[in-house]
Amino acid sequence: MLYELIKDENYTKLMQKHIEELLIFMFEQEQNFGILCKIEHLTFEPELPEHIRTEFRPMTLFFLAGYTFESARLDSDMLYFEAGFGEENIGSFVQVPLLSIMQIIVDETPVFVNLASPSEAASNKPTKRENGVENSMASFLSNPENQKFIKE
Repeated sequence: MLYELIKDENYTKLMQKHIEELLIFMFEQEQNFGILCKIEHLTFEPELPEHIRTEFRPMTLFFLAGYTFESARLDSDMLYFEAGFGEENIGSFVQVPLLSIMQIIVDETPVFVNLASPSEAASNKPTKRENGVENSMASFLSNPENQKFIKE
């Protein structure tokens, strides 16, 4: 019964909406947080060198704090942020499909757990986009709910 529930399309949509609403709440509260993600669904622009990519585990934890938090943007089904990786602190824009977020963590405590199982179509990596910064900002600004995050 549980297996059928977590595969149900309506349950998946509900979980995605809940993830989106919780992330909006975190941004409104200016609350730093971590996300535990399925790394196979994430996209990095530019691509990270092999020696850094191989260090990621299938479930990888990212903390959104400082510049990474400030750079974070939310679109209806994606979370975008910029982060530095490895000893070289190589910068990359990270695209995270919301359903690949398995946990949201605050102060080392999970405040959200996602059991939904995305469909095959949803679990494919997002397509690469030209000029990640501009497209990320355009996506962010196209969502009217994100207007409240713009500081004037």
